[in-house]
Amino acid sequence: MKTVTLIGKPGCHLCDVARDVIVRVCDEVGAAWEEKDINQDQELYRAYWEQIPVVLVDGHQHDFWRVDPERLRRALTE
Repeated sequence: MKTVTLIGKPGCHLCDVARDVIVRVCDEVGAAWEEKDINQDQELYRAYWEQIPVVLVDGHQHDFWRVDPERLRRALTE
């Protein structure tokens, strides 16, 4: 089973939209997902602060700013 990680921060509208897409797609395909707050991890902050929300699939960057549900679905089912 693949795992999706959403890297974002509280109060981020794009993060809220990305979370909705991730939850819907992960529920459809049976994938796990987790969320990490960029403000709580200096390494994530240095790597991604200009790109949030960032979506990782099994630890590899998949998308940033906007999440395409079809593209995410394909990545999780291939």
